[in-house]
Amino acid sequence: MSPRTVAIFIFDDVEILDFTGPYEVFAVSRDENGRHLFNVVTVSKDGHQVTARNGLKVVPDYSFASMPAAAITLIPGGNGTRPLLNDQEVIAWIQQQYEQVELLLSVCTGALLLGKAGLLAGLSATTYHTIFDMLVELSPSTQLCRGKRWVANERIITSAGVSAGIDMALHVVRRLHGAQQSERTAQYMEYEYWSADRMP
Repeated sequence: MSPRTVAIFIFDDVEILDFTGPYEVFAVSRDENGRHLFNVVTVSKDGHQVTARNGLKVVPDYSFASMPAAAITLIPGGNGTRPLLNDQEVIAWIQQQYEQVELLLSVCTGALLLGKAGLLAGLSATTYHTIFDMLVELSPSTQLCRGKRWVANERIITSAGVSAGIDMALHVVRRLHGAQQSERTAQYMEYEYWSADRMP
């Protein structure tokens, strides 16, 4: 079985752990024979270097135009999501990704972009703990799940802020490849996560 391609969107002022945490989970997840289960790539709107929170500079692998087809697309958060709410090219790309991917994920305020794109209508979702009011303004029919590390719908999974994206990514590994695989990945990372069995 070929590895699933995971495309992670990055942009100026993206929260660092929002995208690097899930990146680590998917990048190190290997089966019992050492084969990679995911091929992880980063994508920016134009393919140019972005400056993440606190000045970290990151060169993406692809632009929207040049990226390969993804099985999973992840939208992280950070203060940089606010100007993107008015960027029609970004919103249209997110809508396009939803039509094409197996799973669409968000971390932290990345949920705002999903809400703006109309993708959270009628669904349950979570986001960063100070942003729930803003999310409901963008997507009034979304059921807010305060205090949840992540919330899984059939094809859209949202997570709370920053470190919660790691838990969500491990949940995705579990969902696609089983509990033993997610535990193996978490053990490799020396990370104790909130699995489905441990959710409050």
